[in-house]
Amino acid sequence: CRLYLAPMAPTESDDMSDASSLPLTLAASTTATAATTATAATPVAPAAPAPTGPSARIIAVTSGKGGVGKTFISANLAAALTRRGQRVLVLDADLGLANLDVILNLHPKITLHDVFTGKAKLKDAIVAAPGGFSVLLAGSGMVEYSRLTPEVRNEFLNIIQLLTPLYDVILLDTGAGISDVVLFSISLASEVLIVATPEPTSLTDAYAAIKVLTVQQKRQHVRMVVNQAVRPGDGRAITGQLQQVLDRFVATESGRPMRLIHMGDIPADPAVRDAIMRRQLLLLHTPGCPAALAISQLANKIEESLLVRAP
Repeated sequence: CRLYLAPMAPTESDDMSDASSLPLTLAASTTATAATTATAATPVAPAAPAPTGPSARIIAVTSGKGGVGKTFISANLAAALTRRGQRVLVLDADLGLANLDVILNLHPKITLHDVFTGKAKLKDAIVAAPGGFSVLLAGSGMVEYSRLTPEVRNEFLNIIQLLTPLYDVILLDTGAGISDVVLFSISLASEVLIVATPEPTSLTDAYAAIKVLTVQQKRQHVRMVVNQAVRPGDGRAITGQLQQVLDRFVATESGRPMRLIHMGDIPADPAVRDAIMRRQLLLLHTPGCPAALAISQLANKIEESLLVRAP
C-alpha cells in the first residue's frame, strides 16, 4: 500500500476510528510503493543483534527524505551523549554524499574512502570533533558508493567490527531513503532512530522507510524523533498518526504491528539555522535554546532506554 497525506475530510466507517481528531488524514492506496519495489529487488541482511559483550550500542540515525536535519541531530546528539560520559563515535555512513564534515567545520585529510581502498589505516581516519566525540568521515561526490558492492559491504563490516570494542555508542549517520547502501548501513545497527519533520512529504517517505525495515530487516520497532516541530506535542501526535497506519497496513514477522516509539520533538528554533550557517554545534553555540535543550532530553532518553548496562 502507499501512504499519502490529504487534508482533513469526513471519513467513512472503515477509516481510522479517531482520524477526525488528527490534523492530517493518513490513507493508503492500492498502488505498489517504492518501498515494495525495493523489498523485492534488493535483499538486505537482517538487523544486527544487540551486543552481548562489552561493545558499542550501534544506533542508525536515518530518514525517509533528505533535508530533515538528520546529520544535524546526529552531531548534536553525539555531543549531548558525550557530556553524559559516553564514549561516542559518529560514522558518516552517507558514503557518496557526506556532509558531516560541513556541519562540524572539519577538513579531513583522510576519509573512509581511503580506509576502504587501503590507502590509510582506520585509526588515522578517526578524528576528534568539537563536543568531545570522535568522527569517521566519508567523502562526497563518490559515485562508486552509489551502489552496494561486495567490496564495500565487506569493508564496512570489517570497520564496524574493529570499532565496536572501542566505544559505548556508535551513531551511523546514514543517507536518506531506501537505497541498498542505506539499508545495509541500517542493518548493522541494533536500533534505528528515524528523523522526520511535520511536512507531508517527509512523513510519507518515513512511512515507506519503516515499511521496508519491517519487511526486509524484520524490525519489531523503530524509534522516531520529529524535527522542526511547531507546537509542543506535535511530534507525539504525528507519531500516533503513523502508528495507526502501521497498525492497519504493516505487520512484523511475528504478526504484530510495527511499534513506533516516540523519542521526542526538536522544536523549530532560529538558533538552529544560525548554528548551521556558522558550522558550529548547537549545543556549543546556543546551549540554552529550546532546540538544544530538546536534544539534551533526547540524549537522556536514549541513555536511559538503551545504554543502561548490567553491573
